[in-house]
Amino acid sequence: MSTAILTGQPVPGSSIEGDLRSLGFDVRVAVDAADAERLVAEAPCEQRVALVDARFVGHVHALRLGLSDPRFPLAAVPGAVTAQPEGRVTLTRALARDNSAGGGTALAVDSLPDRIVTALADDGAEVYRPELGSLVAAVPADPQARNEARQAVADVDDEAVRLKSAVKSRDGFFTTHFISPYSRYLARWCARRGLTPNQVTTASLITALIAAACAATGTRGGFIAAGVLLIASFVLDCTDGQLARYSLQYSTLGAWLDATFDRAKEYAYYAGLALGAARGGDDVWALALGAMILQTCRHVVDFSFNEANHDATANTSPTAALSDKLDSVGWTVWVRRMIVLPIGERWAMIAVLTAATTPRITFYALLIGCAFAATYTTAGRVLRSLTRKAQRTDRAAQALADLADNGPLAGLLTRVARAPLGAPFLVALAGTVVLAVALFSGMTWAPVAGAVVYAIAAAQALYRPLKGALDWLVPPLFRAAEYGTVLILAAEADVNGALPAAFGLVAAVAYHHYDTVYRIRGNAGAPPAWLVRAIGGHEGRTLLVTVLAALLTASQFTVALTVLAVAVALLVLVESIRFWVSAGAPAVHDEGEPA
Repeated sequence: MSTAILTGQPVPGSSIEGDLRSLGFDVRVAVDAADAERLVAEAPCEQRVALVDARFVGHVHALRLGLSDPRFPLAAVPGAVTAQPEGRVTLTRALARDNSAGGGTALAVDSLPDRIVTALADDGAEVYRPELGSLVAAVPADPQARNEARQAVADVDDEAVRLKSAVKSRDGFFTTHFISPYSRYLARWCARRGLTPNQVTTASLITALIAAACAATGTRGGFIAAGVLLIASFVLDCTDGQLARYSLQYSTLGAWLDATFDRAKEYAYYAGLALGAARGGDDVWALALGAMILQTCRHVVDFSFNEANHDATANTSPTAALSDKLDSVGWTVWVRRMIVLPIGERWAMIAVLTAATTPRITFYALLIGCAFAATYTTAGRVLRSLTRKAQRTDRAAQALADLADNGPLAGLLTRVARAPLGAPFLVALAGTVVLAVALFSGMTWAPVAGAVVYAIAAAQALYRPLKGALDWLVPPLFRAAEYGTVLILAAEADVNGALPAAFGLVAAVAYHHYDTVYRIRGNAGAPPAWLVRAIGGHEGRTLLVTVLAALLTASQFTVALTVLAVAVALLVLVESIRFWVSAGAPAVHDEGEPA
């Protein structure tokens, strides 16, 4: 249990003690600042501790936002300050300095928590101050001010504000207008029954997997059930984040589960549709794999662009100014959010088409929609990159290098090379084009030669820092090249099982690339070097797949792809799980995919 220390003179009729206990705090009362320092020191070091002025008037949810959020070591609202175990030393130091400066008898004059917040700021400590909006949090100086504050509390519905804040302020049209109006109440229902966001996230995954199994039956009833269950899974997917915001139940494990399960659900559903189509005599595995590749590459474009520009200087352009101007017109905001086909619109389209049409039509529509969205977003970002004069940082360049996923072969070639061949983006583009031409040449060993050139290009592309205007496109090019190679060679094998095996391999590698993204977002860097070496890097895997295709028969190639998929999946999953459940894992709170 956390400890809250009330400071100052108690106010008759105040509900502050009961409010703090309702938030899970063990309440102690300090007679002066010196006593408050003693009580802080006596509180168990592994617990959260809070200082709250006894004269505090405000909403319970204002206290909850200021004192219960697990993401911040130090946090405050007017009249209250809190420290988690990692912030206790800083808080104790500020409190001791305040006492030594003569503040020990000043409780009745001003607010000790507010003085401590000022001292923390003077020390350069980062204190989180939540946006309260219409919520009230104040320490009234006299009876009239107290009455006015109490009236302000009565005028605002605390629960309504809490429910509204549980919903993301920026979301897609479908989610905003068709899911959130009722999913927020489902989140509250879950909170009142003690359910956690992780349990809801797991329920969403299970629902999606059942939907995939229904689609795999290949029957009209199965397709209808799959569509309904996919929407139900998305409702739960929205609910878990709303539950986390409603009850402030944020966690590192929950962030990781939410970030990775969305991909697992969608790609498992693609596989279910492909299996269902096969039962009806229609082979759409190539379309399913193409949809997964396109969707993953879209995300890599988003991730690379954001990492390249989030801390860039002079980060403006005429294109960005036009975008901001369009966002100032209400209806254009929703149109622009819809045409990028975010997860809500995408899943709704997939669900409706699954229930009403065939898997082939569903995949055709998905590929067309995602291709248009990818073209729209990528073109806009290219224009921004060409028209802005941004100076990218070393951190951004390192993040792009980590996203590139070069392996030991590229590392060796980099050491052998004496000088770069050209601009990183152009070198990567040239290597990708050569590989593509070789794959479609029809000659057995041409893809191997193309993969060798591609590996050299991968080494050259990362010979110097990725700070050019379009260098953020290097990781997406590498993703498209590697995934596309697997798809093309599996399709050319023209044997049962080749494309499903390729689907599994790309899914395993894509998981590794998503895992890299979320580590970088948490400032944890790339996955360990041993893992990158063990799975070969993108250029090593690409070369290996082309060699296997040239040396083996179609059936043997299928077995080899299956073995490779299992090996990669085991390695990346074991390391990923080990990292994300460790104490040092970053808390990455995914507020929704950008596309």
